Amino acid sequence: MYNLIESLRSALQSVWAHRLRSFLTMLGIIIGVAAVVAVVSLVQGLNHYVSGELEGLGSNNITIRSNTTREMFLLGQFAQLTHEDMLAISAGVDGISDITPNLMLLGSPVSFKGQSVTPQVFGTIRRFMDLNKIYPAEGRFLSPSDSRYRRRVAVIGAEVREELLLPDNPVGEYIQIGSEWFKIIGLMEERGEFLGNSQDNYVIIPYGTARSIIGSAKRQDISINLTVNDVEAVKQVTSRIEQVLREQHNLDEGEADDFSVMTPEQIMESVSNIINSITLVFGGVVSISLLVGGVGIMNIMLVSVTERTREIGICKALGAHRSDILMQFLIEALVLCLLGGFIGLLLGYGLGAMISGMLPGFPAAYVPWWAALLSFGFAAGVG
Repeated sequence: MYNLIESLRSALQSVWAHRLRSFLTMLGIIIGVAAVVAVVSLVQGLNHYVSGELEGLGSNNITIRSNTTREMFLLGQFAQLTHEDMLAISAGVDGISDITPNLMLLGSPVSFKGQSVTPQVFGTIRRFMDLNKIYPAEGRFLSPSDSRYRRRVAVIGAEVREELLLPDNPVGEYIQIGSEWFKIIGLMEERGEFLGNSQDNYVIIPYGTARSIIGSAKRQDISINLTVNDVEAVKQVTSRIEQVLREQHNLDEGEADDFSVMTPEQIMESVSNIINSITLVFGGVVSISLLVGGVGIMNIMLVSVTERTREIGICKALGAHRSDILMQFLIEALVLCLLGGFIGLLLGYGLGAMISGMLPGFPAAYVPWWAALLSFGFAAGVG
């Protein structure tokens, strides 16, 4: 123990005595660790945010969308989910509730007193508000009777209000969607941007109204959200939904589904796989700088040993064992690497936080425990 403490004291003395050389030696590790941590913190921050958002949806919520296969696309055919499909699911699947359709009105311009924008316009029902956890800042949301009687009413996002130069409280104003006039009954709370895309650029109208505007002559493709009453029965309900939709679409055995049934866990798994692949690719690229820094430290320590031949000789002449001298140099290298790794970790997190703060709507940087452990483990291994 005494020899270890003495070796540590001697190593720290040597590092302090050659401060400039020590800093330049650590610089490679600092840059390498900082680059790896900054990239990982940005990508994992995105993963952490998306996972949190999907967890908020609940594990018993199911999303159903049309899925045009490659073969269908080459034949000029496009899959769709219809209102009749939703009714078939409602009648043929037990243990579900809160069935929420969403019908997009593609390319519908929205105008007000000479101002015109083309936001996302879709029809839905009241359940959409609770499912997505967005609520009105002014006025009210859609009611069941709005859809039943196909009323020309609309709820708008904050960006639409701003771009159309509507009053701060636009409730009661009239806007034109396509060739139809709608009365604004609500302004939704502002959600800001996510990855540079606005989350407030939309207009919501009643589902029944959207169906009447599109009419039967045009293609109606809806997405469906629903809740499974018993969390333990999600797999069975999913299987039953697939069976009902295959019957509805007259799909033969072995023929690919022209729809997708997704739970939050499946969506989370797919997103996590994509983000983890991105992490590996970018992390691998910036790890080259970490490897270069490690080689630099090895070279500097080799030169240091060569330069201090006389010091080593004096130590041996005074009775120092080979193991004592080896311990001194190893601890010196370890101190340099760990100190460089620690500084690089702090610098990398700071860079990640700064970059995420500069990008509008980008999630906060998040450093997972394995990234910190990997950085220190590599630094220690090099030492």
